[in-house]
Amino acid sequence: MKDGKILAVGSKDDVLKTKGDATKMIDLGGRTLVPGFVDAHSHFWGVGIQSISANLLPQPDGPVNSIPQMQKVMREFLANSPVVKQHGVAIGFNYDDSQLLEHRSPTAAELDEVSTTVPIMVIHQSGHLNVLNSAGLAKAGLTAASPNPPGGVIRRKADGKEPDGVLEENAHFMATMKMLPQFTKEEGFEQLAGAQEIYAANGITTAQDGRTDPRALALLAEAAKAGKFKLDVVSYADLEMNEMNSMLRGPLMSPGYTQHFRIGGVKLTFDGSPQGKTAWFTKPYFKVPEGQPDTYNGYPTFTDEKALEWIGKAFKNHWQVLIHANGDAAIEQLIKSVGTAAAEFPGKDRRTVLIHGQYLRADQVMPLKDLEIFPALYPMHTFYWGDWHRDSVAGPVRAEDISPTGWMLKNDMKFSIHSDAPVTFPNSMRILDSAVNRTTRTGKVLGANHRVT
Repeated sequence: MKDGKILAVGSKDDVLKTKGDATKMIDLGGRTLVPGFVDAHSHFWGVGIQSISANLLPQPDGPVNSIPQMQKVMREFLANSPVVKQHGVAIGFNYDDSQLLEHRSPTAAELDEVSTTVPIMVIHQSGHLNVLNSAGLAKAGLTAASPNPPGGVIRRKADGKEPDGVLEENAHFMATMKMLPQFTKEEGFEQLAGAQEIYAANGITTAQDGRTDPRALALLAEAAKAGKFKLDVVSYADLEMNEMNSMLRGPLMSPGYTQHFRIGGVKLTFDGSPQGKTAWFTKPYFKVPEGQPDTYNGYPTFTDEKALEWIGKAFKNHWQVLIHANGDAAIEQLIKSVGTAAAEFPGKDRRTVLIHGQYLRADQVMPLKDLEIFPALYPMHTFYWGDWHRDSVAGPVRAEDISPTGWMLKNDMKFSIHSDAPVTFPNSMRILDSAVNRTTRTGKVLGANHRVT
């Protein structure tokens, strides 16, 4: 190594050819020196929120594999958390209905058994659903008269009117903004410091904040100005929320970092979560959610017209755009929108990115390549939800091809893999393991033809 860069790797004899009089020899005691990893896609600010929330992850990452266990963790959190004492709101992070004994989300009534006075929000591990107790629903302003927002669903009780506590997609995102406390700047800096420690402990030296909302974007910029970052942090601002934000047209929108921070572009979300059964497919789910017809195939965030309008705005402003699309219908909408927008707003080296692409079809691969859309795939699903994909989400045939890295290799396409933290911890070795081995929680191999070396 010299000046923070690795000069040579190989056998001891080969590497020692670079040894000079000033070379310092260091024995790592069996450990391995590696370059800093680039976090290909996750939510840096969300990891900061995770650091001050109750851990609702299932085993092996947490203690919650049933709704009673979730209630127990939330009771302990209410009793001990300084955030609850200071802000009067309790947040639980990363419950996973696919791993709960009940195989469903909790309800507002079940969270009311924890508290009827303190607003409670528990967030699904996908980051695309949450559940509020009655006090939380009141704080979010949700009643029987509240309509479903575009691209979102308020799940209802048997009467079809009263919210049952579970919120999907845009309903979830809107309620989350109302439920999150107005943290002080100092509290925000502490949360970002906690996030940095988690990334750094996993060897990640460049972290991404995908889908940054306006409040978080301002905090990240202030943290950089105050010299709080030791990692490089790149933000992709939620275009819907930040369309008129002057920061998108300011000096931080840059390929270079200012005090370890930059805005790399913008983010759009075209559908939801396959494990939460809100991703948008062309075929029905293998086992549709309770109360849905047999034809249920999820739903889009935007109409085709709106999707094209948003992509056009990004292209017109020469902003790199990252697009979350999991289901094949959402990916088809992405391909058509990018193709049309690229013809209307010609440009070079846009580096448009498909985020996740779980159910990318074989016939969609070449259109991605032709349009120079970079696939940021997510094989971590093979471990965390592989069994759920096969047995409940898409069935044994379609599930074999989730995050189809093998098709990228076959077509000589570059791609990346990621953690999507805080959906999963940014555990570098597990990210690599999931792409190399593609084994599920039960030890089965999912899509052997998509294994990478």
